[in-house]
Amino acid sequence: MKQNRTVARMKDVAEEAGVSLGTVSKVINGKPVGEEYVRKVNEAIRKLNYHVNSYAQGLKASRTYTVAVLMPNTYHPFYAMLTYWLNASLTRRGYRMLLCCTDSDPRQEQEYVYMAQQNKVDGIIGLTYNDQLQVSEDTPFVSIDRPFNPQIPCVASDNFAGGQMAAEKLADLGCRKVLFLRTGSSLNNEPNKRKAGFENGCIARGLSYEMKILSDGEWLTEEDIEEQFRAFLASRIHDGKPDFDGIFCVTDSLAFIVRRMLEEMGLRVPEDVQLIGFDGTRWLAHMESSGYMCSTIVQPIESIAEMSVDLLLENSMSIKPPLVCLPVTFAEGGTTRQ
Repeated sequence: MKQNRTVARMKDVAEEAGVSLGTVSKVINGKPVGEEYVRKVNEAIRKLNYHVNSYAQGLKASRTYTVAVLMPNTYHPFYAMLTYWLNASLTRRGYRMLLCCTDSDPRQEQEYVYMAQQNKVDGIIGLTYNDQLQVSEDTPFVSIDRPFNPQIPCVASDNFAGGQMAAEKLADLGCRKVLFLRTGSSLNNEPNKRKAGFENGCIARGLSYEMKILSDGEWLTEEDIEEQFRAFLASRIHDGKPDFDGIFCVTDSLAFIVRRMLEEMGLRVPEDVQLIGFDGTRWLAHMESSGYMCSTIVQPIESIAEMSVDLLLENSMSIKPPLVCLPVTFAEGGTTRQ
């Protein structure tokens, strides 16, 4: 074997192992071959630090074993965890993830779709904000949270049930007048159903409720959003006593901000005001013993990722469901009374 080659080839592995190229190919592709041949080839691969060109392999089989994932960002805890589990699910199946962070920009989303298609990905999983997104019919696509049409499967948690669960939990814990706080996309999407579920739960339990809803379409900065919510809460506090005793925020991140606001106004959580968020964000997501950021409706993030990958890669399914809703649960996180 030539010693001046910097990148080992399959031919080099065959020479090192003393076997044919065909035997090396069978070992790499998991085809039946004698145990002694497997041992020799694997030893040669380790010695030469040989890496399989999976992209070239995929092209021969009309597949690249690459899936593009469109995600708004990876600094938001929910998106970060979803990205983690999507990558884990794809890796278990022998696929690589091409991550595209779109910053919730519809134009970037479309550009990434074109880029992914040019790179011959085997499919796209997207959590997107472009309701006019154009995807080639021959590119499998699975949407998360945002339905497009019956031909594109959408995977989400049961947001309506989650909103209803939050209202019922606040009622069970003794609340009598509650607030619903939301900021998010005004596009048609599954998370918007949290509002309808919450209203339904309040009506069923006889809870008095008020709502403050801010839309991303209003082009508000984070400072604007915080200022408007602060003013809304302050207007409902008189002589240091709130008109409300419970709040449901549509995300844990918003609940975290609202809790800080309430404490700055001299209110105690959960003694004066009980607070429930949505997502299931943990302080330390990698530790099983870590607690939740707040009392929350927990999305089954791992199951959402697993289902999305299953639907994308399942070729034997002639008709795929247009919408899959996965169940949510409630978890106590210190912002509600036990």
